[in-house]
Amino acid sequence: MLPRTGVSKQDIREHIWDYMESQNLADFPRPVHHRIPNFKGSYLACQNIKDLDVFARTQEVKVDPDKPLEGVRLLALQNKKTLLVPTPRLRTGLFNKITPPPGATKDVLRKCATSQGVRNYSVPVGLDSRVLVDLVVVGSVAVSEKGWRIGKGEGYADLEYAMMVSMGAVSKETPVVTIVHDCQVVDIPEELLEEHDITVDYILTPTRVIATGCERPKPMGITWSKISREMMEKIPILRSLRAQEQQAGKDVTLQGEHRHPPEPGRQQTVPPSAGRRPQDTPRPEANSMEAACGSPPGEGALLAADVYVGNLPRDARVSDLKRALRELGSVPLQLTWEGRRHRAFLHYQDSAAAQQAVSCLQGLRLGTDTLRVALARQQRDK
Repeated sequence: MLPRTGVSKQDIREHIWDYMESQNLADFPRPVHHRIPNFKGSYLACQNIKDLDVFARTQEVKVDPDKPLEGVRLLALQNKKTLLVPTPRLRTGLFNKITPPPGATKDVLRKCATSQGVRNYSVPVGLDSRVLVDLVVVGSVAVSEKGWRIGKGEGYADLEYAMMVSMGAVSKETPVVTIVHDCQVVDIPEELLEEHDITVDYILTPTRVIATGCERPKPMGITWSKISREMMEKIPILRSLRAQEQQAGKDVTLQGEHRHPPEPGRQQTVPPSAGRRPQDTPRPEANSMEAACGSPPGEGALLAADVYVGNLPRDARVSDLKRALRELGSVPLQLTWEGRRHRAFLHYQDSAAAQQAVSCLQGLRLGTDTLRVALARQQRDK
């Protein structure tokens, strides 16, 4: 138990890390400092999730990639639940769906539940995918019986949850579970909590199952004022979500920016590509990106709804670009590939959707090359 006054989140983290190492409670990878700590007995703690009705009822479960949660990932696969794991540091999207090979044995499922398995047996899930998460499982450095949680200090679990809220993938009723060693359950002063901090409903340890009954509201979405420009550059999917929320008339002012009021009428006029998933509106052209690429448009045929993508690497394939577009939620109605000229054209429903795509795709890289993205007409004028 820690002193209740004058303590910081980092003080609590250091106390937990030091204690677990000094008492030899920590497990590989070590040392556990600056990590979500793995601990001896983590698999036993994970088994307790089978006693929760919320796990029995769930169809889709999101589990963080931390080592102490490996047992939960395995249980989800063994019980044939849809397992979603966040991409490392959100560099290439939000989720990966773990897809074991047909007829996978127990040993193969064990591999799928590891960090290497997450890399080898997964497919990315784009923003346009219909995801409804029934249960969220997060790692923690410290947690209180009241459900207040402290992570390792980088904020990814909080941000992932906020992004799921923005996508409509979770609601305030979606339960959140954490797996920790008994020594990680400590008192946390309420004054340390911030509005973007995620809270937990269940704490599983090797010896206990704690229902916190936490009534503190969970984050209602992304707090853009906490997001820096540097973070926007590192996490491309944030740019896509920000463009969607801006189209919906929300305040998306970033950290250090001056607040700009929403444009008049912006909230009432939301382009279909920003407010609905592509599946919601049947369009014959919707699958044309998966078909053979069309012929190059003539210079005079470029429309305001067309987006130019240049500086494509020599060895780039059309499938590489398609995959990146899906991960960022910027799938066009049609894609025209001009690989020999190191460029492509993306054709969207209207100019608003094209402008949104340009905003989302800024800084997009294929391999080591940063692509040049602009409205096609503007590029032609240059």
